[in-house]
Amino acid sequence: MPRCVSKTAIINLKHRGKMNPTDQTQRATFKVSFFLNANKARKNGEVPIMGRITINGEIANFSTKISIPTKMWDVSTMSAIGRSAEASKINTLLESIKGKIHGDFHFLQGRDGDISAEKLKNCFLGLDQQYETLLSLFDKHIVDLKQRVPHDLSQSAFKKYLLTRRRIEQFMKERYNYSDLSLKSIRLMFIEDFAHWLRNRCKLDTNVLAKDIQLLKKIITIAHKNGIISVHPFAEYTIKKVQKDRGYLNKQELESILKKEIESLRLEQIRDIFIFSCYTGLAYCDVSNLTEDHIQPHIDGNLWLKFNRQKTGFKSDLPLLAIPKMIIDKYRNQQKNGKLLPVPSNQKVNAYLKEIGEICGIKQPLTFHIARHTFATTIALANGISMESLSGMLGHNKITTTQIYGKITRDKIGKEMAGLEGKLDKQEQLFQTTY
Repeated sequence: MPRCVSKTAIINLKHRGKMNPTDQTQRATFKVSFFLNANKARKNGEVPIMGRITINGEIANFSTKISIPTKMWDVSTMSAIGRSAEASKINTLLESIKGKIHGDFHFLQGRDGDISAEKLKNCFLGLDQQYETLLSLFDKHIVDLKQRVPHDLSQSAFKKYLLTRRRIEQFMKERYNYSDLSLKSIRLMFIEDFAHWLRNRCKLDTNVLAKDIQLLKKIITIAHKNGIISVHPFAEYTIKKVQKDRGYLNKQELESILKKEIESLRLEQIRDIFIFSCYTGLAYCDVSNLTEDHIQPHIDGNLWLKFNRQKTGFKSDLPLLAIPKMIIDKYRNQQKNGKLLPVPSNQKVNAYLKEIGEICGIKQPLTFHIARHTFATTIALANGISMESLSGMLGHNKITTTQIYGKITRDKIGKEMAGLEGKLDKQEQLFQTTY
């Protein structure tokens, strides 16, 4: 986490005599402590660890971005209990936070003399004047995010922040010849210019560039909420997205992949993994993380997959159908890493799926997204699964997200209309008798 000053700067201040121990401010009562925020307990049982800065009785609380199971927390020592890898990591992070706050405290003493708990907190959080530029605040946020990987933020989501940060830096250099820009100088025109640059210079479509704009807005919002800027430049800007028709395999295409005899072992394995996703709706990262522990007996007596989605952290429960069961049995106890299925890197999976698509005569590119959409549409919705049930199986927290994945296929419309026709037979007979 960035600090307001380097160790070298602190040493130089000492040499210049600005940290005189006889100074009145040097005798300030100063303490850094930690506590659990029990009111913010998460579904997985973990509780956020909060930090507290106390200076002469004044208190300023802040989030450490770290969470811990309640049973692992020692209130008296304000640290994690035990010598496990997780406990050691948490205690190391807390000691690092405490050390950085102490460094910032001594720096502010040398620079300003008078220190308040709120001022020290803002310095530690990167909201001191040193962080009133766009990229410096972005870097501060990235450091905070890195501590959340892979707990409640996926590596792929973290990489998107890094990519957006690089694009903003490149844009400012090319468009304004600036290496960084004051947050207070950012206006609506800057946002519009950045969107135009993303579309024309980076050749991004509307939905892809919208993600970069969203992450830029997130950084600007942090600055606005913390009083660095008084006017939010995004107040007059609307992030536009285009609703796209998400691809999926119909019944015939899915069966063509199922029936195809594949001689290559590597392609056969990828075909099996892809089919597994088509019948479970799991994303690539979730399939690759599956272990035997995720297969659990349900109250109905059947085997279910129960896990938390890596992307969102939300719980996903779904019964295992016959085909995914057979795939699990086919590869059970063959992986040295304890995983259920032999899942290679995402890059290899995508390359092999391209080959499989060509072999099976599938025109649209095969991806894990296609498999997930196929489960939602061809397997679930087309066979009468409700949107509410599908939402739970996909691990969505909002049904509107599920509605994007779901497709109402022509087959489903035909079946429902045929059922409706049967129900209306009596009305039809009445009509014929009357007229």
